[in-house]
Amino acid sequence: MSRSQQLDRPGPPSGPPGDDAGCTVLHIDMDAFYASVELISRPELKGTPVIVGGGSRSVVLSATYEARRFGIHSAMPMTRARRLCPQATVVEPSHSRYSQVSAGVMEIFRSVTPLVEPLSLDEAFLDVAGAVRRLGRPSEIGQLIRDRVADEQGITCSVGVATTKFVAKLASTRSKPDGMLVVPASGVVAFLHPLPVGALWGVGEKTEKELTRLGLHTVGDIAHTPRSTLVRALGQASGAHLHALSWGRDERRVVAHEPDKSIGAEETFSRDVDDPDVVRRELLRLAERTAARLRTAGLAGRTVSVKIRFADFTTITRARTLSEPTDVAAVLYATARQLYEALGLDRARLRLVGIRVEGLVESESAPHQLLLGERAQGRREVEQAADRAARRFGDGTVRPASLVDPDRSTGPPE
Repeated sequence: MSRSQQLDRPGPPSGPPGDDAGCTVLHIDMDAFYASVELISRPELKGTPVIVGGGSRSVVLSATYEARRFGIHSAMPMTRARRLCPQATVVEPSHSRYSQVSAGVMEIFRSVTPLVEPLSLDEAFLDVAGAVRRLGRPSEIGQLIRDRVADEQGITCSVGVATTKFVAKLASTRSKPDGMLVVPASGVVAFLHPLPVGALWGVGEKTEKELTRLGLHTVGDIAHTPRSTLVRALGQASGAHLHALSWGRDERRVVAHEPDKSIGAEETFSRDVDDPDVVRRELLRLAERTAARLRTAGLAGRTVSVKIRFADFTTITRARTLSEPTDVAAVLYATARQLYEALGLDRARLRLVGIRVEGLVESESAPHQLLLGERAQGRREVEQAADRAARRFGDGTVRPASLVDPDRSTGPPE
């Protein structure tokens, strides 16, 4: 039995989280990602077996869980998949759409923590230690991310919450589909030891056969085998590695290795909005947030884009390149507002709006040409002063008057 077959089984249902103290590593994995993205535009296929793949000589890229019940899995030849489930709907892959949804998912992750380590288009590790004070316990952050991915991208994900990357990844797999599993620090050994040896990273078919030959069938068997025995059978590196993992020891940290190519912010309205004033106010809020993130990162950008998602999940973007890089919210808002108003969407029902800045450069090296009559000290310095106030007194201490509206009932969730 392959590792994927061993682990791709329904895990424990999501319920009240266990003790998540110190469990600041999250592994988040989209459920049947390619297939789920295809179902966004094909809602009539939900609940039916769907296979994403090409012609008869290609392999399965993804399959819904209804199709998986017939034994279909990723990388299976399409001819075999069709034989196993002839009634399945086969969909040609839409790679550009997958990249677009993936970018949206990663954007949600980075709005929670800068420590995001993508593994592929549809999964990543997050270190949320720095977000606990702001957003709550790790399990609450995991639930927040699940809710946002479902609401903003229209797909589901599974989340593993643990003290290490290895255990977090196993936990997300065991909670699939659309679940979350917390493995408390005190429960790591009890979680790991009943699992098959194929659950351990680094155990391929060859290593699994060798472990089976030694009479080792579960992670617990490996844990209770002397390390020296494993080293003699598997070699120094592999033997020591598997022995450490069998006790839940994994020293690797979440590494954010992907540099920022763009910075932005977006919000999903609590209910669909068709009031242009509400949309403009939200664009102002997002411009303020994006500009603050740019200044925090020491960056400025030239290309400003707005993202509009309609009630039916149709999404469009419009962009404009400025004459020089900026990190000023007033400039971002003016540009975003012009892009939005040029669309003529006065009564269209909108689900989400967003602002993004690309073409990033170091702000200190960004050229700035003063206009005739413009003061050397101006809006940028005002916003920098607001940044200092926010660091001292908290976010939102200084903000545009139009965003101070305690009676606002339509707009994004707090």
